[in-house]
Amino acid sequence: MARKNIATPKDYKPLLDPRQTEKAISKIKDAFQNNLSFELDLARVTAPLFVQSGTGINDDLNAVEKPVSFSVKDLDDTPVEIVQSLAKWKRLALAELEIPKGGGIYTDMNALRPDEDLDHLHSIYVDQWDWEKVLSDEERNLETLKTTVRKIYDVVRRVQKYICHEYEQLTPFLPEEITFFHTEDLEKQFPELTPAQREDHVAREYGAVFIIGIGGPLSNGEIHDGRAPDYDDWSTPTSEGYKGLNGDIVVHNPVLDIAYEISSMGIRVDKNALLRQLEMRNLTERKDLYFHSQLLNDKLPLSIGGGIGQSRLCMLYLQKAHIGEIQTSLWPEGMREECRENNIFLL
Repeated sequence: MARKNIATPKDYKPLLDPRQTEKAISKIKDAFQNNLSFELDLARVTAPLFVQSGTGINDDLNAVEKPVSFSVKDLDDTPVEIVQSLAKWKRLALAELEIPKGGGIYTDMNALRPDEDLDHLHSIYVDQWDWEKVLSDEERNLETLKTTVRKIYDVVRRVQKYICHEYEQLTPFLPEEITFFHTEDLEKQFPELTPAQREDHVAREYGAVFIIGIGGPLSNGEIHDGRAPDYDDWSTPTSEGYKGLNGDIVVHNPVLDIAYEISSMGIRVDKNALLRQLEMRNLTERKDLYFHSQLLNDKLPLSIGGGIGQSRLCMLYLQKAHIGEIQTSLWPEGMREECRENNIFLL
């Protein structure tokens, strides 16, 4: 089974050895978070590794993944969960820290996703820069989303140029501009392709794209990809149907020749969007959870936010074939064997 899950580029040879790789990872992470915080006006905050169960704060991603959980003896065996992402926790933090409109926070997030299907891109260990900014009601629109995407993409390109300057073995390949597509437009343009194939097609053609509307229903009743109902707004109604205010930054990965997601982000749900999306997913019972009741009772600011994969970004910049060349994790023995046979050296 493991052998079917990974890509092994022909004649692959790492451009940096393991020691160079570790040093380059450090340089990338320092440069990226400094540039991101400056570009989006973000202050660094400390992130939790776990949150209390039953509060609605932890993310269930596609609404099916189960978090790692345990009980705490000195808290009367209170059940807690290892975070899977911090999309909802960050919004609570914005309120608690009284961040003003236009300001925001970012954090170095580490998570576990034990239900992940392991392959060359997916690990049970997830590391992200999670960020969140306060918006006004007038800013909850597509233009705000696009402006923010362009700023983040500028940081992505800037740091790639920096690391390629540090290591002459590396050559920049990202295009100057990022191109925007809505999932509905892709469906109309390529009805014979699957959503993943559509992303592959436009990523190869344009180099860097932002796919708008992840989670909302398409005209055929299906969704482009899964998204939980209680953080991103993917169901804003218009005269043309549902138009999302969220999406993914996807680039073409030249080593693997695939569409390669590096960030998921979006304008977050307001009260109306939360109720609408819970109804669409038959999850209205969540209204009584702590996070959801805080939002419905106007205790949380309007916001935009997302996550940017740290290992994903390093893997892209350093032109690696497997995320295990960037981070230390656990892999099936069959996958390790195939990697060794193809010059892919897992940490």
